[in-house]
Amino acid sequence: MQYKANTPEEYIAQIPEERREVIQKLREIINENIPEGFKETISYGMLGWVVPHDIYPSGYHCTPELPLPFLSLASQKNFIGFYHMGIYANPELYKWFVEEYPKHSKYKLDMGKSCLRLKRMNDIPYDLIKETVQKMTVQDWIDLYEKNLKR
Repeated sequence: MQYKANTPEEYIAQIPEERREVIQKLREIINENIPEGFKETISYGMLGWVVPHDIYPSGYHCTPELPLPFLSLASQKNFIGFYHMGIYANPELYKWFVEEYPKHSKYKLDMGKSCLRLKRMNDIPYDLIKETVQKMTVQDWIDLYEKNLKR
């Protein structure tokens, strides 16, 4: 689902009540643990954390006027989506995450290439998300992005 919002607060206000507390807690964890330099915004109709143009002027190669996306958090129709582009782009980080997940949840991992689908609001792996968010700096992400973009 896409919400019409200009700020993270407007986005959260539109989320169904049964998910609002989880989204707020995840947002807080991300904001407290994401390395310096990333900026919280609304990106692609979701809560997003990006590399702003003042750090990476080239922006996102598909749409250079947009800042380089990194993380997103969204209330979708049947789940909360936690999107981490570093997990998608870095096979070692992906492997670590997949191996670590069972230590944090009693349910099977439900994940696409960059999207962790959180379907059970009472079984959110907050500690794993906290640790995952800490693992990549802005420069790490820029370097990985440029390496993969120029293949």
